[in-house]
Formats: sequence, C-alpha cells, structure tokens
Amino acid sequence: MIGDPTRADVILDRLVHNAYRLELDGNSMRRPNNRLGRSLPDLVTLLGELQASGVDLFLHQQALDTSTPSGRMLFQMLAVFSEFERSMTVARARVGLQRTTKRLGRPPMPVEKTQAVRYLLAQGIGIRETARETGAGTATVQRIKRSMMEANAIAA
Repeated sequence: MIGDPTRADVILDRLVHNAYRLELDGNSMRRPNNRLGRSLPDLVTLLGELQASGVDLFLHQQALDTSTPSGRMLFQMLAVFSEFERSMTVARARVGLQRTTKRLGRPPMPVEKTQAVRYLLAQGIGIRETARETGAGTATVQRIKRSMMEANAIAA
C-alpha cells in the first residue's frame, strides 16, 4: 500500500489477504466502491488478485457482478471513466492554479522573527524556549535549526 493508509484501505488489504488464504466462505463486506482503488492500475490489480484467488466482486448498488464477462467489462469501463474523470479534475485544478495571481498558502514568517530565531538558536537556547520567546511554532524553529545545521555542514 502506497501513501497514507485509510481505514478503508486497511480493510481492503485484509479482504484481499483473506481471499488469498481462501477464508471468505461466502462472507460479504459493505463498503463504498469509490474507495475500491486509488487509480486504474489499482482497480485492475485488485480485480486480478481477487479472481486469481477464486473470488468475484459484486457491487449491489451498481448491479455489477465480476463473475460474468459483461460484469468484468463494465467494471473495467467504470475504472477507465473514473481514471479519466480524476485526470480531468487534476488538469483543471492545475490550469486554475496557473491562472491565479494570488500567492497561495500561509504567508512567510517576517524576516525579523526569523533572525531572532536564528540568533537564539546560535546562542544555544533550546527549541522550545526559542519558540516560546519568539512566538514561532516548534516545528518552524526545528526547520530553521535544520537549515542552519545544513548551511554549517556545507560551509565546513
């Protein structure tokens, strides 16, 4: 599993594992099919793994049954359209981001505050104390300290 596993991903992995071990015995599982796979290759791989284990997929809401040739065809067509829709959404989002003139994200920390953090860290003050004194977050102070250490390693 790639990325951050959600609860649905973990359940699906267990289902496939149990299918390999042939422990399903006609049990069914209810789950939204929009989370069945993250991409077209994931869906095709899942279907192949389940079929290799002798398990067919039945989606009640879509009346889709992969035990039949037409069901397998429809499943793959749905996967193709789903992948197409996702690609179009990503493309539209990228175009929208390129068109915008606004700076996205959190505004950068003021230079004075960054210099204060660097000064306190250079004096040997700890990360928490530096964060408390400057009003910066501990993660920000850690990031600045890391960049200072990398700069020192390059200079040395």
